[in-house]
Amino acid sequence: MATSVGAESSRTGLSRKSRSRNILSRIRHGQITGCGLSRGTQLPEALLQERDKRARWHGIPILLQRLYESSHPNSDLSQTHGVVKEMSSLLSMEAMSFVTEDRKTAQESTFPNTYTFDLFGGVDLLVEILMRPTLTTQKNSSKMSDDLVKDCLSVLYNCCICTEGVTKSLASRNDFVLFLFTLMTNKKTFLQTATLIEDILGVKKEMIQLEDIPNLPTLVQSFDQQQLANFCRILSVTISEPDVGNDDKHTLLAKNAQQKKNASPSRAEVNQVTLLNIPGFIERLCKLATRKVSEATGTSNFLQELEDWYTWLDNALVLDALMQMATEEAEHSSTESSDESSLATSPLRHRLPQSMKIVHEIMYKVEVLYVLCVLLMGRQRNQVHKMLAEFRLIPGLNNLFDKLIWRKQTSNHVLHGQNQNCDCSPEISFKIQFLRLLQSFSDHHENKYLLLNSQELNELSCISLKANIPEVEALVNTDRSLVCDGKKGLLTRLLAVMKREPADSSFRFWQARAVESFLRGATSYADQMFLLKRGLLEHILFCIIDSGCKSRDVLQSYFDLLGELMKFNSDAFRRFNKYVNTDEKFQIFLNQINSSLVDSNMLVRCIVLSLDRFENQTEDVKVVEVLSECCLLSYMSRVENRLSFLFRLVNIINVQTLTQENVSCLNTSLVVLMLARRKDKLPFYLKALREKEYSEKYPGCLLNNFHNLLRFWQRHYLNKDKDSTCLENSSCIPFSYWKETVSVLLSPDRTSLCAIASYIDEAYMDLDRDALEV
Repeated sequence: MATSVGAESSRTGLSRKSRSRNILSRIRHGQITGCGLSRGTQLPEALLQERDKRARWHGIPILLQRLYESSHPNSDLSQTHGVVKEMSSLLSMEAMSFVTEDRKTAQESTFPNTYTFDLFGGVDLLVEILMRPTLTTQKNSSKMSDDLVKDCLSVLYNCCICTEGVTKSLASRNDFVLFLFTLMTNKKTFLQTATLIEDILGVKKEMIQLEDIPNLPTLVQSFDQQQLANFCRILSVTISEPDVGNDDKHTLLAKNAQQKKNASPSRAEVNQVTLLNIPGFIERLCKLATRKVSEATGTSNFLQELEDWYTWLDNALVLDALMQMATEEAEHSSTESSDESSLATSPLRHRLPQSMKIVHEIMYKVEVLYVLCVLLMGRQRNQVHKMLAEFRLIPGLNNLFDKLIWRKQTSNHVLHGQNQNCDCSPEISFKIQFLRLLQSFSDHHENKYLLLNSQELNELSCISLKANIPEVEALVNTDRSLVCDGKKGLLTRLLAVMKREPADSSFRFWQARAVESFLRGATSYADQMFLLKRGLLEHILFCIIDSGCKSRDVLQSYFDLLGELMKFNSDAFRRFNKYVNTDEKFQIFLNQINSSLVDSNMLVRCIVLSLDRFENQTEDVKVVEVLSECCLLSYMSRVENRLSFLFRLVNIINVQTLTQENVSCLNTSLVVLMLARRKDKLPFYLKALREKEYSEKYPGCLLNNFHNLLRFWQRHYLNKDKDSTCLENSSCIPFSYWKETVSVLLSPDRTSLCAIASYIDEAYMDLDRDALEV
C-alpha cells in the first residue's frame, strides 16, 4: 500500500509536541493543508494511552505507531521485526483459542486484540510492509528477512480467522493475492504463505485466474514434492466449479438456463487448461500420488516442518493428533522392526515415528488425488486420461493398496455425505478420494482395463472365447505395459475389501460407485462374468436384503451396481434366483425397491430391458429356463406390475424438480414406453395412464405432467452439446428411436392413438404449460 501524503506529514511536521498532543490542532492543520488524518494511529499518543486503559486495547495502537515509524523505506527492519513479534504474541493466544474451539463464528467482543489491530489499520500496514519491495525503485532499500515475512503472514492469518471481514478485505485486493504467490518461491515462507492464500481464496467472490500468476510454470517447477502437494490445496479451489459438491441439488432447468448465459468456458475450466499446459505437472502429481512412505521426506526436514506447524495455528489440532500418535508408537516400540527400532532409540522429540510419516503422506495424497479427480471430470478428460495412463498412476496406486490405501480396517464411523469436502480424518478422506478417482477413471472410458493385471485380462479373453462372443475393442487395444502388476489388479483388490466392509461403513457407497463405473457404457458380458465369478452379486443382495442397511445413499449405489451387473445376463438372473430363494427374501427385496423408486429406478430399467431381450431369445434353452424360473422376471412380466412402476415414475417428478439425480426416472419411464411401442402396445399404456388419472380423481394431471416432462427432455437431450451416447449404451436402444418415440408421444395430432394429447380431454389440456418456460 503506497504511503499517503497525510501519513508522510505525520512523520515530519506533525511529530512536533504541540501538534501531537492536540487533536484539534491536527484536524485544523488537515483542513488547511488538505493532508488530514489517514490512520487511527495518527491520533495523539497521549489520547491513545488515555483511552487504552478504558478500552483495554493492550497497547496495540501505540505498538502500531511504533511499527509505522520503524517501517518506512531505508529504516532498520530489525526494529520493525521486534514490534511485529511483540504484536504477534498479543494476537496468537486469541487465534489459538479460536482454532481449539472448532472455529466458532468470529465476534469482535470475543477477540478484542485482533479486532483492535484491524481497527487501527494494522492489517493494511502489514500488507504495505510486505508489498513495499514491489513498490519501491530504490536499490538500497532494506531487505526483509524471511523471519519478518513469516511473522507478518502469521499475524495476518490470525486476523483472518479471528476478525470477521479481514479475509474478504484481503481477497478483494487482487494485487495482494497475486503478490502472495511470489512469496511461495521461498521455502522458509512457503507454508505460511500457502495457508494464508488458501484461506483468502476460500472467500474470494471471483475465482482467481491461474494464468495471471507471474511465472506460474517456473513457480510450480521450483516446488519440491511436499510443496507441490501443499500447492494442490490451493489448486483445488481454483479448478473446482463453485457448486460441484451439491451438484444434484440444483434443478436441470436452472442449470440449462445458466449454461445459456455462460456459453464460454468457466474460470475453473480455463484454470484446468492452464495447469495441463505446465510441463511435467501431471507427471509429478502421479509420482507424488504413488510415492511409497519409505520414499517420503526425511526425519529432520519433517520435524522442522512440524515446528512450523506448531506456530502455524490452523494446523495445531493436526499436530496434536500426530504427537499423540507418536507417543502411542513410542510405548509400543518394542514391537517395531529393526529399521524402525533404530529410529526409536533417540528421544521422541528428535525422531519421526512411522505412523506419523504415514499420516503425513496420506494428508498430502488426499490433495493430489482430489486435483487429479477434478481434472479427470473436466473438458480435457481424454488428455488427462492419456497422461495418467502413460505415467502409470493406476499400477502405482495398486502397489500402495494394501500397505497404505487400505492398510487396516478403519474403526466404525458415521456415514458421511457425498460432498468431497466433508470433515473427515485424513485416512477416511484419503480412501474416499481414492475411490472417487477410480470412479472417474473408469466411467465410460476404455482405459478402465488398466485396473486389471495381465492374468485378469487373459481371463476376460477366455470368458469371451467360451461364450463365443468377440472381445470388446477396448480390451484388445489395452496397452499391457501400463496395466497393474502383481498377483491382483486394483479392481480385484477393491472387491476383496468391499466384501469385508462392515454394514455401517460409509465406504460402501463409494466402493459400489467405483465398481459400477467399471461396468458403465456398452454392456460387456465378459466384464459382468468376471465380477460374478468373484461373488459380487451375492454380496450386493446380502447388503440389500440381509445386512439391515438403512442408508438411502448406500442402497441406491447397490441398486445401480446390481442393475449394471445383471443387465441382459441370464447367468446373473439365475444367481439372483438362487440367492433369493424364499418368498420372504423376495418380498424384502421388493420392499427395498418400492421404498424409494428414485433410488432403484435404474435397477427397474435393467429388469425391464433384460426381460424384453430374453423374450426374444426363445431359441436359447438357458434363457427359456431362466424366464420360467426367475421370480424377478416373472414379477416384471406381469403387465399390471410394469404399469404400476410407470405410474409412479411419471408421478414422482415434474419439470421444476428435475435434477441430475432423478432425471433417470423420466428415462426409465421412456424405456417402458419404447418397449411397448415396439410391440404396438403404446396405446394400451397411454389408455391405462388416463384411466389411472380418473380413478384417482385428478384428470389431466398425470398426462399433462408427462407431456411437459417430454418437452423438457427434447430441449435437454437434443442440445448439440449434450452427449446422448450414455442413453444408447445403457439401453442398447438407438438414440434415434428415443427421439422418434418422444416425437410420436408429443404429436399434436389428437387422432393419433400414440400421442399423449389424444388421451387428455380438451378441458384439461395444457395444465401447467408455463412451467417449462422458466
